[in-house]
Amino acid sequence: MKKNSNSNRPGKNDLILVAGAGGFIGGALARSLHEQGYTRIRAVDKKPLPHWYQRVPGVESLCLDLSHEDNCVQAVEGATEVYNLAADMGGMGFIERFRIQCLRSILINTNLIEAAWQAGVSRYFFASSACAYNVKLQEDPNCRALKEEDAYPAFAERGYGWEKLMSEMFCQEYWAERGMKTAIARFHNVYGPWGTWDGGREKAPAAICRKVLEAKHTGKKEIEIWGDGTQTRSFMYIDDCLHGIDKIMHTEALIATPINLGTSEMIAINDLVSLAEEIGGIKLKRSYDLGAPRGVAGRNSDNTFIRKMLGWEPSIPIRKGLKATYQWIEEQFRARQAGGHTVRDIY
Repeated sequence: MKKNSNSNRPGKNDLILVAGAGGFIGGALARSLHEQGYTRIRAVDKKPLPHWYQRVPGVESLCLDLSHEDNCVQAVEGATEVYNLAADMGGMGFIERFRIQCLRSILINTNLIEAAWQAGVSRYFFASSACAYNVKLQEDPNCRALKEEDAYPAFAERGYGWEKLMSEMFCQEYWAERGMKTAIARFHNVYGPWGTWDGGREKAPAAICRKVLEAKHTGKKEIEIWGDGTQTRSFMYIDDCLHGIDKIMHTEALIATPINLGTSEMIAINDLVSLAEEIGGIKLKRSYDLGAPRGVAGRNSDNTFIRKMLGWEPSIPIRKGLKATYQWIEEQFRARQAGGHTVRDIY
């Protein structure tokens, strides 16, 4: 049942704000909007401009900390649509160790959505996360896939998950009480080129690709895996993520309605390592750090609802997406070894 319509989209000369545009997904979104022909894009991030993952020529780029109300007012001025992808986050190593930083991201959404409403913004997108789901349903690697209603009764991941769940509620109430159209997508592990690949904030696909490359470079054919490797996840390639954001943002039937945005292809971390080894053409001896952050035992996306509402779901296989990601990280890795500039080195 497809309910999407081009009539809901902004004009090519309307101003679109991408918050968190200095990050992986936000930078990719700003580039995608520019390539679609939108002429007025305002990209905002708190990182200094030289530290952004991507800078898009022709896009207005501002360094603003959106946890402050006055900066949000400046950012949304004149905007028709707002995409909020701004958050202090990273992979599981970051999420488990820096819960206060993750929680403080609620200030961004609280101030930005109020400023957007005050400015008369037509549509507001919030990037939520599968970390908002009840962790009691994720204690087995062979867990059932999570449906949207599984967020309640609430038992989200400490820090990051609770911030996302509360921010979702803000988006729902701004529609119910004030009539501003909001969209809410619960991301499931987004990965791909131009993402963080080392330094502590990277997610599992990028971290594993980097570790395989390091093993090849050093000749030490070993790899350390966080946890026991049985943890299961679904991983969504960035192209699917961007396509889903666009569809969810402009579907009237999904206003203020949280929806999964992820693939339903679940894979164990051990199998993800095997796939990276295959792509890299190497076989490694494995060791397991059982004390390292590992997150929930199992998580997968139930895509029944998104198929019903959009007639579509993320579908790029992990094998295809990981190959492209590995090749990009390999380019970055080789550039660093040669003393050249890489995305990671700008931090």
